[in-house]
Amino acid sequence: METLTEVVSKTPLLTGRSAEQKREEIRHYFHQTYTLYESLFDCINSDEAYYLRPEPLRHPLIFYFGHTAVFFINKLLLGKFQDGRLNERLESMFAIGVDEMSWDDLNSAHYDWPTVAETRAYRARVREVVDRLISEMPLALPITQDSPAWIVLMGIEHERIHLETSSVIMRMLPLSYLNAHPLWAACAESGPAPQNSLLPVAGETMTLGKPAAAATYGWDNEYGQKTVAVPSFKVAKHLVSNGEFLAFVNAGGYGEPRFWTEEGRRWLSYTGAEMPRFWSHRNGEYVQRNLLQEMPLPLDWPVEVNYLEAKAFCNWKAEQSGSHIRLPTEAEWTLLRNRLDADQPDWETAPGNINLEHFASSCPVNRFEHEGLFDVVGNVWQWTETPIDGFPGFDVHPLYDDFSTPTFDGRHNLFKGGSWISTGNEATRYSRYAFRRHFFQHAGFRYIESDSAEVPVEPVNTYETDALVAQYLEFHYGDHYFNVPNYPVACVQALMALAPNLNRGRALDLGCSVGRASFELARHFAQVDGIDFSARFIQHGFQLKESGQTRFAIPTEGELVEFKETSLEELGYAGLADRIDFVQGDACNLKPRFTGYDLVFCGNLIDRLYDPALFLSQVHERLNAGGYLVLTSPYTWLEDYTPKAKWLGGIKVNGENFTTLDGLKAALMERFELVGQQDIPFVIRETRRKFQHTLAEMTVWRLK
Repeated sequence: METLTEVVSKTPLLTGRSAEQKREEIRHYFHQTYTLYESLFDCINSDEAYYLRPEPLRHPLIFYFGHTAVFFINKLLLGKFQDGRLNERLESMFAIGVDEMSWDDLNSAHYDWPTVAETRAYRARVREVVDRLISEMPLALPITQDSPAWIVLMGIEHERIHLETSSVIMRMLPLSYLNAHPLWAACAESGPAPQNSLLPVAGETMTLGKPAAAATYGWDNEYGQKTVAVPSFKVAKHLVSNGEFLAFVNAGGYGEPRFWTEEGRRWLSYTGAEMPRFWSHRNGEYVQRNLLQEMPLPLDWPVEVNYLEAKAFCNWKAEQSGSHIRLPTEAEWTLLRNRLDADQPDWETAPGNINLEHFASSCPVNRFEHEGLFDVVGNVWQWTETPIDGFPGFDVHPLYDDFSTPTFDGRHNLFKGGSWISTGNEATRYSRYAFRRHFFQHAGFRYIESDSAEVPVEPVNTYETDALVAQYLEFHYGDHYFNVPNYPVACVQALMALAPNLNRGRALDLGCSVGRASFELARHFAQVDGIDFSARFIQHGFQLKESGQTRFAIPTEGELVEFKETSLEELGYAGLADRIDFVQGDACNLKPRFTGYDLVFCGNLIDRLYDPALFLSQVHERLNAGGYLVLTSPYTWLEDYTPKAKWLGGIKVNGENFTTLDGLKAALMERFELVGQQDIPFVIRETRRKFQHTLAEMTVWRLK
């Protein structure tokens, strides 16, 4: 019988000298992955077990048995590399639902699951389809993200993820449903827990993110780059062992609310947990459940807990030691990982209990050492303090746009380093996986001692999905359509041409919306204030100023969306953020401090004010002598915004047509002279196939 070491291969490189040799390498990797996955399910001795829900927050195992095969077909269909469906019912039922739920959004829907035999037969058909595709697909080297080979690798690496997640669910099944399997033998070594201690780590400035030219497959969240300055800290030389964590349990840590976050206390209230999930207490002794058997609690193995438990332990440890104990951030963990040069697939032998190269379980925390630090990678995943977010430059793959984006919500924390069953992409240097903080995986932690109680974690830059806000983000920062230039940029360029002699001290962008004109004005002015009535809009200008990037999702068709990201650097505004302040305010009731401007720019604002005449009667007070007021508007007066009695134009006066330009002249000519007019078109995208094409009029007024 083969051993795990003999059946586990390494993720292929995207590069090579021979396309045909690479084709066979991918074929081998596919079949080896497919067989390995099915060998895990071979441990189940009863079809009944496939339909149980030992983890109520996840689907039963029958879903995961079929899901990874369905994934291949659905992605190949989406990429137009497959002509038709194999089984529409299964390809719908097994398509989605793999993200773990919370206890307050349980999915109790009833599913008419297929039989195990039907699912196994479907998997066999998918194996044939993918094998044929590998034989026939065009293949050029290096493999790029638009290659059919990339989609095959996507399916393979996706199945390797679920090799691990399925093993966790299987670990929760009653043992009566499982048989021992020679491929899945646990480590037989255990002993007393080693004494943990802290080692100094020198700080460093580093760049996170997988290089675009890296030679292995990567998920979207791995790419992009972010430079982080990491101060010095001390780190535990070992992962926290069962023995070390047992002290927290014995001290009543699960019953002390002060050690737990608010989320942790809610989770405790729901679960009633008194110890780690894979422990039990029988006949006065603790027992640990592994994949296929139980054993007396191995005190020198790593404890396996969720983030909430790890965080509570750190808080307890901090109280015990009187120092600042916490989990590492992603950057701090990466500083540790950078000590280790080896990476899968380049290593000859895994430098830790990872890639299924050693055991089908955890092992003692003092077995794999590197420069005084144990388990830099492997054994169990290591929780971090960092909620997952995309690095600047993040871009979704068009055939899997929801791999990462649903987790950019501040509720999914990264864990790093891989576990004993992490293979393929999971075992590489740049892998980034995250789960909700209450979720269980083969995951544990190590702690650090910091000089500060503050955790250096930045807020997650989520995707704006509010339809109207996202529409304006696309209007300001998105693509051009029908050869119409970007409207805020075109407006600033036009006003600078129409008022060449204006002073360039301070500018006010009134009704700034999501802020593009403010950034464009900062090219020309020493200081710009962007003011908008809506906090929903202005927060994005502020976010772009503070974080350098913003993200949004725009509708394409029905419920389908397209994900967008932009950055100050990409827009050409690097170095300008310090010139801009964004403030919420009412154009008709501005605070006195907003004065002394050389320019007041009102982009598409005048026909959205509740009292435009009041605004125009006061605006001169905001300007310096010789300052300019610039108004743009398509003059689309609506009673939703402005009572009809207060419309400046678009009405009959004494039976004659009275335009908005007439109204502007009547309101402004006493204090201003009209020095320029110009029509400026703009396009607002509603969906991929629906647009608004509008013509605004710009009028430029100089204070007399």
